[in-house]
Amino acid sequence: MINALGRHILCEAYECDPEVLNNVKLVEKIMVEAALHAGAGVREVAFHKFSPQGVSGVVIISESHLAIHTWPEFGYAAIDVFTCGSSVNPWKACEYLLEKFGCTRSLVNEMKRGIFARHEEKSEKGVS
Repeated sequence: MINALGRHILCEAYECDPEVLNNVKLVEKIMVEAALHAGAGVREVAFHKFSPQGVSGVVIISESHLAIHTWPEFGYAAIDVFTCGSSVNPWKACEYLLEKFGCTRSLVNEMKRGIFARHEEKSEKGVS
């Protein structure tokens, strides 16, 4: 049986609302809401507004993180939603973000992180 420590959603969000993507307070609010919507426990947030445009930020959650980098001039956002355990659904967070950013086109992939094969314990014979 294969077990993974986490699920990492990598999202390319195109054709988003440039005004939303350039508003650091709004991006932060939407990112925190997305984490909560997915069932995550928010621990810390850090966001930065670039000049002349663009926002980068991270929401640290008990289960890992949500991160974003925006290019309002292209209506584009690079979004990561990484969750560990089974109590949080990263897809819920991603779908929420796409809706709130007014995204009309996206490419989204999920990557399993920390994949381990579960081995049955084997006893060694003839070892003293």
